[in-house]
Amino acid sequence: MSDPQYDDQLLDDLLGVALEAARRAGALLRDGRPADLGVAATKSSPIDVVTEMDIAAEKLISGYLAEHRPDDGILGEEGGATEGSSGIRWVVDPLDGTVNYLYGLPTWAVSIAAERDGETLVGVVEAPLRGETFHAVRGRGAFLGERRLSCRPAAPLDQALVSTGFNYVAEVRTHQAEIAHRLIPRLRDIRRGGSAAIDLADVAAGRLDGYYERGLSPWDLAAGDLIAREAGALTGGRPGSRPSRELTVAAGPGVFEPLQALLEEFGAWHD
Repeated sequence: MSDPQYDDQLLDDLLGVALEAARRAGALLRDGRPADLGVAATKSSPIDVVTEMDIAAEKLISGYLAEHRPDDGILGEEGGATEGSSGIRWVVDPLDGTVNYLYGLPTWAVSIAAERDGETLVGVVEAPLRGETFHAVRGRGAFLGERRLSCRPAAPLDQALVSTGFNYVAEVRTHQAEIAHRLIPRLRDIRRGGSAAIDLADVAAGRLDGYYERGLSPWDLAAGDLIAREAGALTGGRPGSRPSRELTVAAGPGVFEPLQALLEEFGAWHD
C-alpha cells in the first residue's frame, strides 16, 4: 500500500496549484514594475515600491492558495505563518532577488514550495525575465519547462564554478567576503547572482557546480533545494545537517563534500 503522503493525485494537484500561482505572481511582478523604477538618491520611494510589489505578489499567491487549497497552511516572507488542517504547508517567497528587481536585473524569481511533515513535496521557481519555470516533485525528478534536469558531472574542486550570496549587514558581509577570498584560489571561480532560489535551480540545470550561503530563510531555499536534489545534487548545511539559516550548501557529487568541508574549516557557518 502506497504512503498517502506521496499520493500521485495529491502531488499532481499541488504541482498544478504551485505552477499557476507562481505564473500569476511572476506576471504581476514583471508587468506591474514601474518603467522608471530605479535607485534614486532618496531610498524611500524605490524601496517602498518594491515592498508594495512584494506584498501584492504574496497577496495574489495567498489568495490563489486559499481558493484552491483552503485547508492548507502558509509560511510567507511578507505575511508570516497561518496554520492549516490538511497537513500541507506552503512556503512562499513572492520575490526572491529584490535588489535585482529594483535595479532592473533579470535574476529574480517567485519561489513556491509545498511541504508535509517537514519534507518538501513540490517546488516551483518562476523566473519571468529569464522566461524560465523550474519545477520538481519529490521522487519524480526536476524540470525546466519540459526538459528534465541533471546537475553537472563530478568535477575536481579546483574546476568548480560556485555561487554564493552576501548579507545586507555590512559586518556580516565583510566576514562572508573573507570566506569567499579564501575559497577563490581553491575553485574555478565564484559567482554572486542575487537570488538563492535561482542559484539552487541553476545547480540543478548544470549551470553551476555548487552554491553556498549563510542566512537563508525557509522561503528562500525550500523550492530550490528540492529542485537541486531531484536533479541529482546533494544539499545540506554543516556536515551531517540539513540546509538551514546557519548554512546552505548544494552541489553535484564530487564537489559537495570537499566544498562543505572547506566551508566548515573556514567558519562559513558563523558571522
